[in-house]
Amino acid sequence: MSDLPAKILYCRCAFAQAVPEATKNAVLAGLCESGVSFESVADLCEMSARKDARLAEILAGDEPVRIAACYPRAVKWLFHHAGAPLPDDGRVEVLNMRDTPADDIVSSLLSDSRSFSPAE
Repeated sequence: MSDLPAKILYCRCAFAQAVPEATKNAVLAGLCESGVSFESVADLCEMSARKDARLAEILAGDEPVRIAACYPRAVKWLFHHAGAPLPDDGRVEVLNMRDTPADDIVSSLLSDSRSFSPAE
């Protein structure tokens, strides 16, 4: 695993409304309060539908990537559909805001970049 800090991607799930509003707000607040650098996107589903090149850019490089969004299998296929499949090298972790408490998501996003499990 890389000693580089993890890139953090936060999905606002603006269009699908699949993630509870309170969870999205709490995770965003936790990220903002932490002072870490992160990227917020309006909706990964919409980006995937448009085959947004930004998804491939997020995965570029050697840094680990943490994605706060939806079910890991759904995020995997969203990136795949956009032509930016998640790498199988263990660099990407998808955190499920649909059914994981916000505090747990924030703790995972901010934890040591060398200690996470890859996306399934």
